[in-house]
Amino acid sequence: MTSIDAPVDIVSYDSSWPRQFQEEAEVLRHALAPWLAGPIEHIGSTAIPGLSAKPTIDIVAGVETLDASRPTISAAADAGYCYAAYQVEIEHWFCKPSRAVRTYHLHLIPVGTAAWLRPIAFRDYLRIHHDVAREYEVLKRGLAQQHRLDREAYSQAKQSFIDRITTIALKAGFGSHQRTRAREIG
Repeated sequence: MTSIDAPVDIVSYDSSWPRQFQEEAEVLRHALAPWLAGPIEHIGSTAIPGLSAKPTIDIVAGVETLDASRPTISAAADAGYCYAAYQVEIEHWFCKPSRAVRTYHLHLIPVGTAAWLRPIAFRDYLRIHHDVAREYEVLKRGLAQQHRLDREAYSQAKQSFIDRITTIALKAGFGSHQRTRAREIG
C-alpha cells in the first residue's frame, strides 16, 4: 500500500448508497455530457441491495472511445474527481474526493466493450442470486482482514471469484440489455 491509499474496510449495507449514486450520476451527467455515449451505471458491491461493501460508490459511465474522451480528465477534475493512470488501456479511472478518502470511483469505459459489460453482468447476477452475493460477501470480509493495507492485493485476491461468476452471468444472458442499449446509442 502506498501512503495515500485508504485501508480496505468492509461495512454493512447502507440503504443510502442508491441515492448517493443517483445524486452523483446527476453531477456526472452535467459535467461529462459532451463525452457520454451510454448510460451511467451503479456497479460494484454498493449496487447490490443488502451486500456489505467498502463504502465507496463505484460508477461506470459509457464513452465512445478512450481517445475521444480524454477531455473528461479535466472535466471530471472540475467535478472533484482525481484521475489515476490505472488500467489505461481499458478505462479512464478516477476517485473522489481523494485517494485517501474514496467516496466515489468513476470508470469511464467505451460502451459495448468487455470492460463495460462484465461489471454490469456481475452486478445484475448478484442482485438476483442472493446465495452467490452472500458467498462473495464472506470472501470479501476475509480478504479485507488479510489485505487491509493493500488494496491491490485485496482486488487481485477476489478476481478469480468475480471472473468465474461473470462468466456464468454472461453465458446466462446477464448484461445483454447493455449490448442492446450500446447498439441503440451507437
